[in-house]
Amino acid sequence: MAALDALDRARTVVVLTASPLEEHGPHLPLGVDAFTARYFAEALAERLVKERPGWSAVLAPTLWLGSFTFDAVGTVNVRQRVVRDALVDYGDALARAGFRFILVSNGHAGPTHLTALDEASQIVSRRHGVTMASLSGHLAWGFRNGRFLQDVERALGRALTDDEHRAFTEDAHAGWWETSMMLMLRPDLVHEAWRTLPSATYPMAARVVPNYPLRGGGQGYVGHPAMGDPVFAKATSEALLGATLELVDELIDGTLRPSDRRSPFFAVPFFRTNFWRAAAGAGAFAAGVALTALTLGRRKKNSGQ
Repeated sequence: MAALDALDRARTVVVLTASPLEEHGPHLPLGVDAFTARYFAEALAERLVKERPGWSAVLAPTLWLGSFTFDAVGTVNVRQRVVRDALVDYGDALARAGFRFILVSNGHAGPTHLTALDEASQIVSRRHGVTMASLSGHLAWGFRNGRFLQDVERALGRALTDDEHRAFTEDAHAGWWETSMMLMLRPDLVHEAWRTLPSATYPMAARVVPNYPLRGGGQGYVGHPAMGDPVFAKATSEALLGATLELVDELIDGTLRPSDRRSPFFAVPFFRTNFWRAAAGAGAFAAGVALTALTLGRRKKNSGQ
């Protein structure tokens, strides 16, 4: 505790890692999202203290929490409200201790999960006047839409082929990218079956169905795991890390607000933590008003008789 308390709060960045335990096909471990998030947290911390002399980075223990997961053996889906509130509690404690910059590292792209991280960051930032930010939703959206592919190709030293571009657009869960990441980070946890797994692709219409990659004989992955390549993982992680560092520098310098780079899901009302409870409350209120009006109308009518 003494070493932590000795840190200059105005020149320290705390990184919280929060990602769920979730199935990732027959070839990857349950903790893929957390392994990936922890890697980026550590790499970000290392780059920050290297590029900002006199600054410190604190890595908080990983929180194995996440909502909007695929339900299979080993998956632990946590209610969205719990995810949000746990991050708020951590952020509150850090802010009360005087830390001014709190970043959330996350490797899970579930819409309600990303929204919960953004909500927690917003609550803590407003409550304590600090900068707490979750950038993963914004960055993941850009990554999946190909925004960083030129940077990836530059890191690879070659252009992606047409087949690779197509595979990238079809990749979503435990496919090419996540298999590549685990081959780079923890090859000992990747089952050799990854080499022979067939491609599993789904149209967008199918992806709105809960648990879609596990239905109809699906094995719980989406994309092309047999394309897994640690060289590809290294190139993509360099591109993502570079983009993350640019945003973090702007946050620290005060030229960017966390609200400027939220997940696009944050703007969709029914992904928000309180949406269904508020909707139910509004429905009950409307029903109560209608019932009251009907009762008063009947009373007035009866009194007139």
